[in-house]
Amino acid sequence: MIKSSRCSHEVMGRLFDLTCAGTGLVLLSPVLALIALTILLSDAPPVFFRQTRVGRHGRPFRIWKFRTMRTCVHGSAITAAGDDRITKIGAKLRRHKLDELPQLINVLMGDMSVVGPRPEMPEYVESDAPIWREVLLARPGITDLATLLFRDEENILIAGSDLESLYREHVLPAKLALNLGYLRSRSFWQDIKLILLTIHYSLFPAEFDPDFIKEAFHADAMQA
Repeated sequence: MIKSSRCSHEVMGRLFDLTCAGTGLVLLSPVLALIALTILLSDAPPVFFRQTRVGRHGRPFRIWKFRTMRTCVHGSAITAAGDDRITKIGAKLRRHKLDELPQLINVLMGDMSVVGPRPEMPEYVESDAPIWREVLLARPGITDLATLLFRDEENILIAGSDLESLYREHVLPAKLALNLGYLRSRSFWQDIKLILLTIHYSLFPAEFDPDFIKEAFHADAMQA
């Protein structure tokens, strides 16, 4: 009975993802085309950026994004505010999280869900750690509670001289705790609320209010 219930939940979740991703790609196709054209005219090809991330059960996959950085320029895998690798149009896309829209393709392909822990780069995943093992049971998502609360992550990281250490020792553990807390208490209506708030703050980033989000999802209790 429990196995049947889990299977039914999995099927319904996948249908929800397919519906959201398919509808989103159709409705947003003019926006996607305009962003692609703007990148081409203001900078150069390629339009998209693909990068290996760790997915469900530790399976690697290639994530899709609109390219926001200059090509052939190397640097830290961690991006902080003011990074001179970011293009002018890229900065605007990142502020409104529009660079993440191509991940609807990842959702259709089954690599990601609409809501789920953000997939990390392999070098930041400790697959033997208990918290990672539990988080990796879930399909990664375009948005989740940690993503929403850390939507200004680049501004947090600018304060640190050692970006790698700041991310590994402070930002990532906080995000993982939020991931785990949300996964253990999530519901369909919580997912809907997350999606709506993600859309709202993408459209109106100046209204971002982390205290409101923490209260709405009892985030402090999740991390305790």
